[in-house]
Amino acid sequence: MRKLLIVDDDENLAWAVRKKFESLGFEVLTAVDGRSGAELVEKEQPSLVILDLNLPDVDGLDVCRYLRRRSNIPIVMLTGRAEDSDAVVGLELGADDYITKPFSLNELA
Repeated sequence: MRKLLIVDDDENLAWAVRKKFESLGFEVLTAVDGRSGAELVEKEQPSLVILDLNLPDVDGLDVCRYLRRRSNIPIVMLTGRAEDSDAVVGLELGADDYITKPFSLNELA
C-alpha cells in the first residue's frame, strides 16, 4: 500500500487531507510538528510527504532541507505562505510542488 505522511499542525485540515487520500487507497500518517514528521519519515518510509511551513517547533523549510539531505522522497509544501519568494525558496530547497492555502482537495490529490 502507498504510504503518505501529512505534517501539519492544523488537525482539521490534516483530517480532510487524510480522508481524501485514504479514499484513493493510501495509508496515511500524520504529524503535528516538524520533529515528529522527520522521525516518521525515517521510521515509516512514506511514498510522499505533504508538509506545512508554519509548524510549532521547526519551520517547514528546515524540515524540507533535513529530509532532502537524507532522501529523494517527494515533498509537497502545503502552506498559507503565498509570497512568490517563499515558493521559490521551498522549491530551491527540494520541494517537488508548492501549493498555497486555501486549496482544493482534488487539486492536491
